[in-house]
Amino acid sequence: MPGKRSLNAAAFPSAKRERKAITLDIKLEVLRRFEVGEKLSQIAKALGLAVSTVATIRDNREKIKANSQIATPLRASRLTRRRSAVMETMERLLHVWLEDQSQRNVPLSVTIIQEKAKSLFDDLQRERGGSSQTEKFSASKGWFVRFKERHRLPHFKMNSIAPGNKDVYPEVLRSIIEEGEYAPQQVFNVDETGLYWKRMPGGMFISVEEQAEPGFKSSKDRLMLLLGGNAAGDFKLKPLLVYHLENPKALQGYSKPNLPVIWRSNKKAWATRSIFQEWFTYFFCPAVEKYCAQNHLTNKALLILDGAPCHPVNLSDLSDNVRVEYLHDGTADSVQPMGQGITSTFKAHYVRRTFEHILEATDGEDTAMIREFWRNYSIMDAVDNIAVAWEELRPETMNSVWKKIWPECVQFQSVSQTDNIAQLQQNIVTLAKNVAFEEVVEADVDQLLRSHEEDLSNEELMQLEQEPAGEQESEDVPPALRQLTTGELSAAFSHFEAGLQVLTSNSPDDEWKLQVSRAINDAINCYRELYKEKKRRSEQLS
Repeated sequence: MPGKRSLNAAAFPSAKRERKAITLDIKLEVLRRFEVGEKLSQIAKALGLAVSTVATIRDNREKIKANSQIATPLRASRLTRRRSAVMETMERLLHVWLEDQSQRNVPLSVTIIQEKAKSLFDDLQRERGGSSQTEKFSASKGWFVRFKERHRLPHFKMNSIAPGNKDVYPEVLRSIIEEGEYAPQQVFNVDETGLYWKRMPGGMFISVEEQAEPGFKSSKDRLMLLLGGNAAGDFKLKPLLVYHLENPKALQGYSKPNLPVIWRSNKKAWATRSIFQEWFTYFFCPAVEKYCAQNHLTNKALLILDGAPCHPVNLSDLSDNVRVEYLHDGTADSVQPMGQGITSTFKAHYVRRTFEHILEATDGEDTAMIREFWRNYSIMDAVDNIAVAWEELRPETMNSVWKKIWPECVQFQSVSQTDNIAQLQQNIVTLAKNVAFEEVVEADVDQLLRSHEEDLSNEELMQLEQEPAGEQESEDVPPALRQLTTGELSAAFSHFEAGLQVLTSNSPDDEWKLQVSRAINDAINCYRELYKEKKRRSEQLS
């Protein structure tokens, strides 16, 4: 039955919506933005127009341009110079590069920015060819001043800051720790790092074939991780992962709260202040409280951060139990614990785990099977391997990296042998050869690991303009959670029982029978509870 109409709606019909006048200047601005590569939806949002209106203007561009020539006054005393598509694109990509540098807390100078701008402009000219080759650009100081005004650059950290004294900070930290009476279990450090989750050594056939294919390269797809733990080394925090999509297809059917990482999204896969503040309030503080309770410690902690722009300065005000201290810009790189080998060791573990994954799935013999596996290797596979790699870092490694900033808390003077990067690289090469990648040598692996920390190249910046293929999300339909039926659970229990019957009937040792039976029943107990809950709900409904 149709709902009743509101009395007001019936008595006072809504006024006819006023048509918005679109001037010639607005139409030309639409065309300018379209020519430099902006999408219709982006243009519509920026100018407050409907997408259909923007599309109509695009379709009538020749007529609009002709009208603009007629409308130009013959006695115009001032001509406005329109910047070329190459210049517009260069400045947009340069701003992305600057934001990336800022995310990683890299100091900048005017000279560095000018050199990057010139190299980007030259590469864009070569790529586009044609009439763009005639334009000259010298990245002058005048251009930089105008660029700075257009993009509001004062928030970027410039090189004029004097470096701090790295030998002084341990004394400062010691006084803070003594004042707060913090134990090594209660002092934490976290840091952001980028990960190209689908990148392999350059000489491998899957890497060579990808480079030959047109369009977006999956090896350029980067995510951001926030990794950290305490100074004692016995508590690693659950990784925070920031990706450029909120609901990639590979995650459909998975519950995000149950992932082995904290999943968040940002258009450029960067941490933002709001993301970091949310992590601090709803994940870090509760995790510390739980850890302290389990270890019979007072619920308090000291969190040490660098001065990255994504770290809010008011975090201490958000918790009565956590004090936040910030490293000076000049000392952060040289003393921050997570920067003393933790992130690079984690990435070596991730690459090794990825090769193990390939070997497990393909037996390493059939190149066609390997190629098919890698084509289907998704962000969900990466999430699982990230969790395994993070788990593999040993407590002695997590503790040893504090020796520069807090030497008194260090119980292990060197990293665990299993976390030795040279050893990990040898293991990766051995695994690669077992997966039919005979061409891989240690230098290739070393270059791969270093590439995660390098600046965005001009090629990578230009590819950011392209849409990643195969990784799209549905904005309207939420992913459906996977469900187990009572029938499927019952069948699984039957298989377990049959398998146990075979083992117990033929086991040469009664102790083995007891241990195996207890271990299996303990492992599947959560599914038995789920089965009971489903049966209870079914009986209530019937």
